[in-house]
Amino acid sequence: MAQSSSSALDSSKFVPDSRKAWVRLAVAVLIGSIGSVGMWSVVVALPVVQGEFNASRGGASLAFTMVMLGFGLGGVVTGKMTDRLGIVSAIGAGIAIMALGYIGIGYSTALWQVVVLHFAIGLGSSATFGPLMTEASHWFDRYRGVAVTIAASGNYAGGAIWPPILTWGMQSAGWRSMHIAVGIFVAIAMTVTTMILRSQMGSGSQQSHVNSPPPRVDLKLGNNALTAILGLASISCCVAMAMPQVHIVAYCGDLGYGAARGAEMLSLMLGFGIISRIGSGFLADRIGGLRTLLIGSIAQGLALLMFLFFDGLTSLYVISALFGLFQGGILPSYAIIVRESMPAAQAATRVGIVILASVVGMSFGGWISGVIFDATGSYAAAFLNGLGWNALNITIVVSLLYRARRRLILARA
Repeated sequence: MAQSSSSALDSSKFVPDSRKAWVRLAVAVLIGSIGSVGMWSVVVALPVVQGEFNASRGGASLAFTMVMLGFGLGGVVTGKMTDRLGIVSAIGAGIAIMALGYIGIGYSTALWQVVVLHFAIGLGSSATFGPLMTEASHWFDRYRGVAVTIAASGNYAGGAIWPPILTWGMQSAGWRSMHIAVGIFVAIAMTVTTMILRSQMGSGSQQSHVNSPPPRVDLKLGNNALTAILGLASISCCVAMAMPQVHIVAYCGDLGYGAARGAEMLSLMLGFGIISRIGSGFLADRIGGLRTLLIGSIAQGLALLMFLFFDGLTSLYVISALFGLFQGGILPSYAIIVRESMPAAQAATRVGIVILASVVGMSFGGWISGVIFDATGSYAAAFLNGLGWNALNITIVVSLLYRARRRLILARA
């Protein structure tokens, strides 16, 4: 009884939008940046692993597919764990799974082992994305949109930090030693940062949603129906998003500019994506998640349209930057919509399902764009395909806005 009273006291001390909330958010971004290594190491190590096992590019690329699959499914699993046990437990499980995956790859003797262990890495890494975004939404009310997008920016920040470090590690010690070192580092660094987060949350705040503000948007839809609709919208937008992100390097090679130029354009997309994510958070706090999503989706469509009409080197640099600036805030907007319109106790699970849908969309979009190129010998039809899927996403968002009846929901009469 005394422990329960103490927990309630700890929990009551926390005030949304307070200084403590911003400290928690800073720690969450650090955790997200470290945990995102799972999304980037597979890309950096791909050519070396392919050569080590004398594999085809397609066979070696299965490792990336498994990372994405683990990341998508893991988002649902760790989201459910976060809703029931708290974010600390979810991240703790993710740390163990990621560390074992990396160390296991260092001792692997066959390609299939590398591929399977990358599923574990994706599974563990998922705890540092969707659940952290959802958790940040519980710490803020007035600045919820900004908080969610800042939490999501850890993934993009990792994309800027990790590749050069991993490349240096492979060149200095070899790919096996690099993976073992990453596993050890992840285990230590993420344990320390997670313990810092736990200390900031207090013993009574394992489930932050308990005292979080109620939904403030009524879409007149059941939670399951809304989750399914948002999942379809997420698939649609990410099929469109995948075309430039997955194929920009190959596209530049086909145009004669070289793969290095394409890689630079991809970095531009990610860099401007960070700006977009944070900026869209400020926008969402003022006009809501649905309207922010609509603006981002329309802008993404305009950037895709530009790719059809401009293929000069300078033009592609500019359009790549614009594409990153336009689309970076789209995925966090789905998390904001979930938090605005669904019970806080279900938020992490629902966000995990929507992120799984986005992974399906990215995977399918990257694949179908390649199929279309093989069939037509050009990326023009692939860009048009992306525009079609983007239009479906916009249609869904507009229909939700039409149904929306904004009203303040009183927690208790």
